Amino acid sequence: MNSGDESAVLWLDQIQEAIHTANRNEEEALKLAGAVADINREVSEGDAQSTLQALQCPCAGLRGVLAECADPYRSELSQKQTLNTTEGSNSSVWVKHRIKDKYDYFYNLENKEGTWVEPEGFIHSNSQLTKEEIQSIVGSVTSEYNREQLWLANEPLIVQLQARVRGYLVRRAHNERLEYLRQQEPHVIKLQASWKGYKQRKTYKDRLNVLQNNVMAIVKIQSWVKMWRLRRKYSRRLQFFKEHEKEIVKIQAFLKANKARDDYRTLTGAEDPPLSVVRKFVHLLEQSSLDLQEELEVTRLREEVVTKIRSNQQMEKDLNLMDIKIGLLVKNRITLQDVVSHSKKLKNKKSKVNKDDLSTGDKQGIKGLSKEKRRKLEAYQHFFYLLQTNPSYLAKLIFQMPQNKSTKFMDTVIFTLYNYASNQREEYLLLKLFKTALEEEIKSKVDQIQDIVTGNPTVIKMVVSFNRGARGQNALRQLLSPVVKELIEDKNLGINTNPVDVYKTWVNQLETATGEASKLPYEVNVEQALAHEEVRAKLETSNQNLRAATDKVLGSIVSSLDNIPYGMRYIAKVLKNSLHEKFPDATEDELLKIVGNLLYYRYMNPAIVAPDGFDIIDMTAGGQLHSDQRRNLGSVAKVLQHAAANKLFEGESDHMTPMNSYISQTYQKFRLFFQAACDVPEPEEKFNVDEYSDMVTLSKPVIYISIEEIINTHSLVLEHQDPISPDKNDVLNELLEDLGDVPDVESLLGEGAVDPSDPNKESTLTQLAKTEISLTLTSKFELLEGDDQDMKSLMMKTKKLIVDVVRIQPGETLTEILETPATALQESEHAKVIEKRAVQDAKTPDGLKSSQSVLEDRQLPLEQKKRKILRNLRTLEQAGQVTAQNKYQDVINDISKDIRYQRRYRQRRKAELVKLQQTLNALNSKTVFYQDQINYYDTYIKTCLDNLNRKNARRSIKLDSKGEEKGSKKSKQQSLKYTAARLHEKGVILEIEGLQTNQFKNVMFDISPSEEVGDFEVKAKFMGVEMEKVQLHFQDLLQLQYEGVAVMKMFDKAKINVNLLIFLLNKKFYGK
Repeated sequence: MNSGDESAVLWLDQIQEAIHTANRNEEEALKLAGAVADINREVSEGDAQSTLQALQCPCAGLRGVLAECADPYRSELSQKQTLNTTEGSNSSVWVKHRIKDKYDYFYNLENKEGTWVEPEGFIHSNSQLTKEEIQSIVGSVTSEYNREQLWLANEPLIVQLQARVRGYLVRRAHNERLEYLRQQEPHVIKLQASWKGYKQRKTYKDRLNVLQNNVMAIVKIQSWVKMWRLRRKYSRRLQFFKEHEKEIVKIQAFLKANKARDDYRTLTGAEDPPLSVVRKFVHLLEQSSLDLQEELEVTRLREEVVTKIRSNQQMEKDLNLMDIKIGLLVKNRITLQDVVSHSKKLKNKKSKVNKDDLSTGDKQGIKGLSKEKRRKLEAYQHFFYLLQTNPSYLAKLIFQMPQNKSTKFMDTVIFTLYNYASNQREEYLLLKLFKTALEEEIKSKVDQIQDIVTGNPTVIKMVVSFNRGARGQNALRQLLSPVVKELIEDKNLGINTNPVDVYKTWVNQLETATGEASKLPYEVNVEQALAHEEVRAKLETSNQNLRAATDKVLGSIVSSLDNIPYGMRYIAKVLKNSLHEKFPDATEDELLKIVGNLLYYRYMNPAIVAPDGFDIIDMTAGGQLHSDQRRNLGSVAKVLQHAAANKLFEGESDHMTPMNSYISQTYQKFRLFFQAACDVPEPEEKFNVDEYSDMVTLSKPVIYISIEEIINTHSLVLEHQDPISPDKNDVLNELLEDLGDVPDVESLLGEGAVDPSDPNKESTLTQLAKTEISLTLTSKFELLEGDDQDMKSLMMKTKKLIVDVVRIQPGETLTEILETPATALQESEHAKVIEKRAVQDAKTPDGLKSSQSVLEDRQLPLEQKKRKILRNLRTLEQAGQVTAQNKYQDVINDISKDIRYQRRYRQRRKAELVKLQQTLNALNSKTVFYQDQINYYDTYIKTCLDNLNRKNARRSIKLDSKGEEKGSKKSKQQSLKYTAARLHEKGVILEIEGLQTNQFKNVMFDISPSEEVGDFEVKAKFMGVEMEKVQLHFQDLLQLQYEGVAVMKMFDKAKINVNLLIFLLNKKFYGK
């Protein structure tokens, strides 16, 4: 010090005292920081008692801590921790404490050391509560507790006080009301007088209405007189026609002879063909025996395709599970019995005949021959018909369910409901569902245009899954199989764009060639690897190969636009238009990038990366791609992915920047491809569903659905009934009322399907729930005013009735025919036609018969048919479908179109037969492949069993040589005993909550095998006293290891290393 003041000089004892004080402050600060850290840790672990002990620690210096408030302390502190980390933990390891309100002390949570100097880049950990925050919360909770105790102690006085106050208030209100009524007495009298006057006037009006109602009797008498006069006029007119019948016939014959030459030309070329021409060709709408045979064949093939798809899907799931189990078996022999058990189940499923299940479901249960069961069956047929034809219900249902449930619901029920789009009608309806659901999802859930890319939209996932399934798999195979095979079979193709991997390969080649250790370092980063000229040269060669391979794949994709399923292209169009409607400011490039994300990244990219997983290439059972082949395909897919999104390489992929110009060029090609892909017609134009399917379709829609899917669909719709159909008058609500409560499996299968005394009844019911039945879908509602779909149905029925009438009764216009009474001869001829049709309907299978309402209508007498036609035409005219001004010529035009397009429908049916046969052949090939895999797994398991039996045989011989008694004793494995300290040394035990490491020697673990193979009993003893025991299943450990779980808890306290525990059990019990 240079002040010159001797009093400012510190003496040795003062300096020593200051040092002691600083050391005490350091020690107290460290203890305080450690105690606060302990409190935070205990709060995070959620143990109230441990938290209380930490709060009561003297080092923490907390005031007012009560043992009774342990749970509130922990809860409030935990909420404060959660609140601090609401925006995410900053992952800092430093905490700042204020010591004696004037010093800042910084504590490291990892090494548990502290410093008075603020560390560089210090950030206070927002997951740690400070002492002040803890004291504040403790004081608040304690005060609340004391206040609560005070109220509880004085509860009787408070109750009495409240009762007196309430009594006073009630009496005061009563007196005020009485006083009010006394003051308002004149007004009350006036109100009563008004009410009495109203009642008197109402009585008068009611009497007047009764008198006015009698006027209808007079009107009725007048109508009878008018009706008699009209009937007399009509009879005279009819008599006139009868008297001049010969003349009329001659005139008609003359006109027909003159027009016969032009009839066909008029039918095909005229804009409004006359009824007389149409009448001559309506017989073409009748279905021949060949039509029935082809329809039956289409129905049969469709059933086989749907059944085969479901069977293959289940077999694929079982094989995937078998892959996992065999993978676990490779590591541990103990799982062999589980693999053998699953293999037996797989073979049982393979040998099961689905048609037996169908026939079983037909003989009893919901298809039983009783009125009640028939009503239930028809109710479900109406229910599923409505769901199938009205996409809004299923679209709303999808978004009402959680995503995990909606995915499973889509993969099973929805695709089953549409028969995997096995014909054009069902493909049309499924696309309508996709369109409705996608528009709803974009409207309600997409806030930014990039949400389609960054998220996982439910509808997009459903569309891609369907088009990569059995129906679209062949298209994907045709699109990618040739070029992918070419890349795989090219042995000289080597693509590696990772500089570090290229560097290591180069070093290995140098050492192999020279036979000497390289002086180059083995571990380098990207920059160090790129510093070598050889690495850069090899990367340039790889980039050239990558561009050439990418051009091949891109060329195959761009040139195969027509091979992309129509459904994918149409949904891409819907996606683009819907996004443009919601985001009108979005550029064309932004929209096309979203389309590219759907068509390339989601649909094609996974098939390029893993062609063996999507049946793009043929693989033998047990075969797999080489890692170099996968890397080549993955590199090509990555470049195409960047090109489809016009995303340049940067950042961590900075070494790939030479490819950026190629990415931009490729994007321009993709851009044209995506624009062309969206240029597709609407489904109505593509499938001709609306215009020409009414009269030419013979068979009614049939679906093949399991009992479990029926129950699940019924329960889901019932659960979400309000958001799906909020309108109480919605037809869905009426159908749900017809169905009643959700049935169980046994009620749908029928009584006696399961033995009540069977101990495995639940398991049997679970298996029987997968029984499939066929439902012939029909509509319950013939006419619903204002509903377009029902107007079309009404139009179809009306046309059928008109065809029946015009075939029998001649006329120039439809109005004329309907107004002209039928003769007895015409009625007789019509009756013969009905009888002939009844004989044909009796031979027609149930699936091809018309609905009951249509059959009943067509069996009506001729005059009744005409009256019904008139009623239907008036209804259609009100709906704007037809008009009487042109004498209902619109209906005649529709009938003429039905006649012209009958041949087109038959051609489409033949094409559908070919397509179904091709699909069935592809599915059969896939089934054969799966069966080959099953046989391969069977051979592998048999080999494992033979090896296991030989090993067990050698063990038994060894035991017999030492005597039976010794052998019997040694055959039973002894238990293992380890202290926790020993297991801690081995790394098996990581820590035990609430127990210090130096106390591990007092804990003993006893591990003994049970009678069941792979099961162990673990007992824990502390100071020789047995505390707890737990059953340990080796299969569970293997599953945890397979899922990547490294640490598990045992006894809810001990943290165990899963991998080292498996190693210990293998070594001690299985000799591995």
